[in-house]
Amino acid sequence: MEEKKWSLQIGGRELNISTGLLAKQASGAVKVSYGDTVVLATAVMREKASGNMGYFPLMVDYEERYYAAGKIKGSRFIKREGRPSDEAVLTGRMVDRTIRPLFNGRMRNEVQVIITVLSIDGENDPDIVSMIAASYQ
Repeated sequence: MEEKKWSLQIGGRELNISTGLLAKQASGAVKVSYGDTVVLATAVMREKASGNMGYFPLMVDYEERYYAAGKIKGSRFIKREGRPSDEAVLTGRMVDRTIRPLFNGRMRNEVQVIITVLSIDGENDPDIVSMIAASYQ
């Protein structure tokens, strides 16, 4: 895949979108940066439909990493992220509600979208950048 880049000015800052460079095994991957806030969104779709489901099986996972804010939690031996915070769960639901209408209503293939916050600058909220990244795919 070749790398593609787009950029535009929003609110006096530049929004940069690039694809084709990271997560090449995923069905789609996009890196979005706004200021110094950087988000990577990857999407994978199953090739065959999943049985007789009456709903669209979409899973959105929003992952905040402590290193994105410059914090390393734990002692010298325990450096695990732990379970997602309430804010991370709500952000994942917000992204889910935003992108679910973009899919065909008859589609029954399982789709998994994983959003990883790579860095946070403290000025720009990664939630909005995550919605842009997930909807771009």
